[in-house]
Amino acid sequence: MLQVFDPMPNSQHTLPESDASLRAEPAVVSAASAPHPSSPPRRGHAIRNTVVVLSLAVLTAWVIHAVRAPGIAAKGGPDGARNFPVPIVAGVVLQKDVPIFLDGLGTVQALNTVTVHPRVDGELKKVKFTEGQDVEAGEVLAQIDDAPFRAQHEQAQAKKGQDEAMLTNAQRDLERNADLIEKKVISPQQYETQKALVAQLDAAVKADAAAMQTAKVQLDYATVAAPIAGRIGMRMIDQGNVVHASDTRGLAVITQLQPISLVFTLPAQNLGEIQREKNGGKEMEVLAVDRDNRTLLDSGKLTVIDNQIDTGTGTISLKATFPNRDLQLWPGQFVNARLLLTVRKQGLTVPASVVQRGPNGAYAYVIKDDLGVEMRPVTVARIEQGEALIDDGLRAGERVVVDGQYKLQPGSKVKIPDAAPKDGARGETRKPGIPKK
Repeated sequence: MLQVFDPMPNSQHTLPESDASLRAEPAVVSAASAPHPSSPPRRGHAIRNTVVVLSLAVLTAWVIHAVRAPGIAAKGGPDGARNFPVPIVAGVVLQKDVPIFLDGLGTVQALNTVTVHPRVDGELKKVKFTEGQDVEAGEVLAQIDDAPFRAQHEQAQAKKGQDEAMLTNAQRDLERNADLIEKKVISPQQYETQKALVAQLDAAVKADAAAMQTAKVQLDYATVAAPIAGRIGMRMIDQGNVVHASDTRGLAVITQLQPISLVFTLPAQNLGEIQREKNGGKEMEVLAVDRDNRTLLDSGKLTVIDNQIDTGTGTISLKATFPNRDLQLWPGQFVNARLLLTVRKQGLTVPASVVQRGPNGAYAYVIKDDLGVEMRPVTVARIEQGEALIDDGLRAGERVVVDGQYKLQPGSKVKIPDAAPKDGARGETRKPGIPKK
């Protein structure tokens, strides 16, 4: 049976007129060359599918290798550690004296603060100070009209002179009466009367002296002087005003800045340690540090431990005195107070980043002679100012890993750069716990 094969069954064929014979008769194709409906797919599709599958397999294998290869090296296996040493920053365990501080927040207070008040009533004639200037004790600050007080003083002085003259005359009469009483010219009553008059006038003279002294004091009060040395603040009243001794505002405030005090608090559980050190007879040093906890403002001495614990906060208040030569401490300023409790002799120290935390506690990576690392448990006494004080687990002179621990496992090999480590990688040479000025 013959089949007719039309390669474009849905299209219309246009043939030239010269080939009309072909239009009339359909093309005849042999049965051998016609495709069978159940024949397999063409070979091109099979090849293309094979290439895609192989490409996916190769890509998958490459991704798995790329992901697993770094992990093998980081785990510190025998081959990975040998072929891929981990670059780290190394440090050395130092042995030195380490100060132990107790830290608290404090407020600077003036050692003395005085509000200058007028002590007499009168017109403020002159103001002799400049706002913000430093004054000495006894320096004249203002002048109040002293004319009324000068007049009172002169009046008291005159009264005293009058009574003194009367007393002198009475004393002479008493002396004459003493001779007359011996000769029995006058009666004893007259003598006693004259004697009483002398005593009366003597008392009057003493009262006049006291009145004159009172007037002198009032006159002196008209000149307002600084009671203490310090820095004077803003003027509270202007020249020409009438001031009164009962005024609550005052003329100005003088604050003593040198020396100056710092009041700070510490937890009550530290009170026993503080008392033991203070009762030992030594002066305890206190550092005033700025709020950035880096800048040292001044160094002073502990002077007062409060006599009771604040039950609301569970803290104890302490006061320290500072010379404040550079005036870096100012009344009302908030600063960090660091009380030097004791000094740990020949303590072992490392940079704080050496100490790592794990499920079993603190540990550190110690670098062995073959540049392999050992994970060693450590006991940390305290960490402050970027430095850790070690009680147990390390020895002086051992090398430890300061940075790069996250890439390490026990047995990993490390590579130490030749460049000099940063400040602190091998421990600072300055005294720890003392901020830089």
